[in-house]
Amino acid sequence: MIPNKTDIPHSPYICVIGGSNIDIEGYPSGALLLGDSNPGVVKTSLGGVGRNIAENLARLGIETKFLSVVGNDAHGKRVLDHAKAIGLDMEDALIADAPTSTYLSVLDATRDMHVGIAHMDILQRLDTAYIQAHAAIINNARFCIVDTNLPEILAYLVTQYEVPFVLDTVSASKAVKAKHLLRHFHTIKPNRLEAEILSGIAIHTEKDLRKVGRYFMDQGVRQSFITMGAEGVYYKTQDAEGIITSAPVEMVSATGAGDAFVAGLVYSLCKQKETEDTVKFAIGASLMAILSEDTINPNISSHRVEAIVKDLAFTHQKL
Repeated sequence: MIPNKTDIPHSPYICVIGGSNIDIEGYPSGALLLGDSNPGVVKTSLGGVGRNIAENLARLGIETKFLSVVGNDAHGKRVLDHAKAIGLDMEDALIADAPTSTYLSVLDATRDMHVGIAHMDILQRLDTAYIQAHAAIINNARFCIVDTNLPEILAYLVTQYEVPFVLDTVSASKAVKAKHLLRHFHTIKPNRLEAEILSGIAIHTEKDLRKVGRYFMDQGVRQSFITMGAEGVYYKTQDAEGIITSAPVEMVSATGAGDAFVAGLVYSLCKQKETEDTVKFAIGASLMAILSEDTINPNISSHRVEAIVKDLAFTHQKL
């Protein structure tokens, strides 16, 4: 049974379970020439959906325990050292004798993806034995955030533990993994296409959105938030339903906006904000990511997000 809001234990921390990546991104100075060496820029940064969400939460001031796996290599040390520096608890992360998860992407001159290579075999080390060894951390968390990058343990986690789970669906292709598990999630955050895949309902109209929202509720999900880009965020809870849209801002980079949104969402749930304020804060957190060249805006904090929300024009349509 998924706990009601009043059933949620008042533990001081959030648990995030997911991957830790090293992201290597390159793009040419001019047109991308295939089969040749291209002058350009190569950037290396920390990534992984779970790690990004956990870092955003830590920077928002929420005590966060991150269960993950890194290699016993320089990349793994970089991930762990960074976590310690920002106050993200990775004390229980698994250090494996394998390369740290790495994602290599080559962009074209317009910064669109041309090709990517994911070396993420180490994620398979996040198995049931590791989860069982850290059951107390999971059971005592206020919320546990998971994503569909997780291997087979996703189904094991949500069926064996009763902590309120929050799901980040990550992508349309990976969202399928959660389709038969919806009743085990307290809160889900898909985009429009991912919501269509989870529900089997095509979304063309507001009526379709409401059908999807009802479908999720009927499956046992207590709260769903569907992000729709410039068209705003549709939300459905036991008590409220609507669409909130914010005024447009000039985007620097869209990378990491979804991870920041989930962090803002869970921050608001921890603070027991009203649904309208929850959506606005999550939008504000995602805007901070959009306004930064980095995947995670190093300046993100609860006070700065609240300031953005206060200054931003919102349209709220209650349904």
